[in-house]
Amino acid sequence: MNTNRKRLNIWTGSAFIIFITYLLFLVYPIVMILGQALFTQGKFSLTNFTTFFSRSYYFSTLANSFKVSLTATVSAVLLGTLLAYFFAMFQFKGKKLLQILIIIASMSAPFIGAYSWILLLGRNGVITKFLVNTLGFPSFDVYGFFGIVLVFTLQLFPLVFLYANGAFKSIDNSVLEAAESMGSRGFNRFRKVVMPLLIPTLLAAALLVFMRAFSDFGTPMLIGEGYRTFPVLIYTQFISEVGGNAAFASALAIIAIIIALTIFLIQKFVSHQFSYSMNSLHPVEAKRVGPIRTAFIYVLVYGIVLLAVLPQGYLIYTSFLKTSGMVFVPGYSLGSYTNAFDRMGSAIFNTIRIPMMALLIVIIFSIFISYLVVRKRNFFTSLIDSLSMIPYIVPGTVLGIAFITSFNTGIGGTGFLAITGTAFIMVVSLSVRRLPYTIRSSVASLQQISPSIEEAAESLGSSRLNTFFKITVPMMMSGIVSGAILSWVTMISELSTSILLYNVKTRTMTVAIYTEVIRGNYGVAAALSTILTVLTVISLLIFMKVSKNGDIAL
Repeated sequence: MNTNRKRLNIWTGSAFIIFITYLLFLVYPIVMILGQALFTQGKFSLTNFTTFFSRSYYFSTLANSFKVSLTATVSAVLLGTLLAYFFAMFQFKGKKLLQILIIIASMSAPFIGAYSWILLLGRNGVITKFLVNTLGFPSFDVYGFFGIVLVFTLQLFPLVFLYANGAFKSIDNSVLEAAESMGSRGFNRFRKVVMPLLIPTLLAAALLVFMRAFSDFGTPMLIGEGYRTFPVLIYTQFISEVGGNAAFASALAIIAIIIALTIFLIQKFVSHQFSYSMNSLHPVEAKRVGPIRTAFIYVLVYGIVLLAVLPQGYLIYTSFLKTSGMVFVPGYSLGSYTNAFDRMGSAIFNTIRIPMMALLIVIIFSIFISYLVVRKRNFFTSLIDSLSMIPYIVPGTVLGIAFITSFNTGIGGTGFLAITGTAFIMVVSLSVRRLPYTIRSSVASLQQISPSIEEAAESLGSSRLNTFFKITVPMMMSGIVSGAILSWVTMISELSTSILLYNVKTRTMTVAIYTEVIRGNYGVAAALSTILTVLTVISLLIFMKVSKNGDIAL
């Protein structure tokens, strides 16, 4: 009896601690901005919401965000699915290298891609000058709607590829062979057989792409010019009202949460309608094709991937150019790196230190949450699971505003747990926002472990806790590490929350890159971007080392 009570207390205690943590650092901040949006001088009021919907200037920014996000989502899904199809169905050389390049293209901050495309296709961009001055093309530029969609599409289609690449592995080859034997081939087979099996996965990928595009403000800020989007409006309204009433910014944040939650619920409903279950006893095998089709595949696949990594490649190149003030000059130099380490050394250190502390929290919480969700399923643990997914859909800018409102002693703050301006609030924000990635990966890994293994260990005298740490956790390790690497890479490229929460002592590389671009210090920005890319590559190499087959999929 005492042993059973002890076991119960261990898991109940961990669930209680996790629940309280979510209440304090997720529910409480969101409730605070809701209260700030709805109450003016202690009285309930919908004035802030009425102001937003009654003025076309404000409402048009929301429409712009939907246009950009939907267009980028459709484009990314088409590109990512097409690429995954070629990877799964056909044999060609360089797949692992291409996968590394694809993931590198997706894991850098979107605004870095925007900055790169400005250098390439801006009014004074390298490609623009060549096309206009040398080939006689009419003047053009990459700013506005087209530029934002271009950046988002090339930045986010790799996420669709990673999802679809994993989904193709679950398709049984006998199903495709049966369809082919009945006369269904080529595009017809893909449309009638493959696509229905991919729909749940593609819907999940589309949700991630849409939310990433909808919540990003760095890209529209840099490349949008007059094309203003909703995250930019939230950011500018909050920054301009820090010294006074931030209620309108809070109202915008609540609208963003409602939209994100609505999109998430619609995706879940539609995905449920198209859910399929399949055991891949005979995985899809890549086939050889004729020389003409092979050449077409090489041109298409390598062309798409190289276009996606072109911004990163050009940034690396410019990081070694000499600079004179804000201008690149002929010749090569390590001066940009020297300036980066001299002026931004603390930012480089913070980019490793702060995410590393956050990652430790993420791993610990993910292990316990995944076990509670899978092995101790009840209303309370289901509630924890639902709370853990909220940061997945809440825009980073909104969460940053919520944290400042809730944990700030200044004007507009509550004075409760005053941690704004500290490294702790940066660690907490990264942990809360990136926890869902590791949780989902850990849950998927644990679901594949039969409970009979744990029961066998207990029948041999092992305690439940000992079995958990010495048997269950090691067997979950591949899923934990996979999710942790994804969380880590997204942490080091985080901007939308950090730009609101940082100070001089807690500035990270993404914040430093953004501020250097705004100031026109392109050499230093390029050097910092290259260092960030190197960190990403090292993380991916670790992932592939831990992964048994060296493949990358979600």
